[in-house]
Amino acid sequence: MKHCLVVDNSRVIRKVACGILTQLHFVPGEAEDTSSALDSCRAKMPDAILLDVPQSAGLDFIRNLRRERNGDHPIVVLCTTENDVLRISEAMSAGADDYVLKPFDRGMLADKFAQIGLI
Repeated sequence: MKHCLVVDNSRVIRKVACGILTQLHFVPGEAEDTSSALDSCRAKMPDAILLDVPQSAGLDFIRNLRRERNGDHPIVVLCTTENDVLRISEAMSAGADDYVLKPFDRGMLADKFAQIGLI
């Protein structure tokens, strides 16, 4: 099974995302901030990361992740409530692979993961 790390400061969002990921046959992990997310990636690099953190912290996380050993491996999907082209563009330039708008559901996440080849 593939491993997906959910990085979000909202415990509720992490739990909902982890439930969906389990239904999609992923082994989910959780991190409430970028520091613990990077530590988690260093311990075991995931196959995918759902990332929703403040803009500057998220960009720093992506850049730092990509510098780690095997840090180019995970698919990073930015989760955002904004359809802000600049924010999404900056994240993609920093190394994010794709994005999904919140609120997302099982169908939306399954479609996105299928599009990028995770399922």
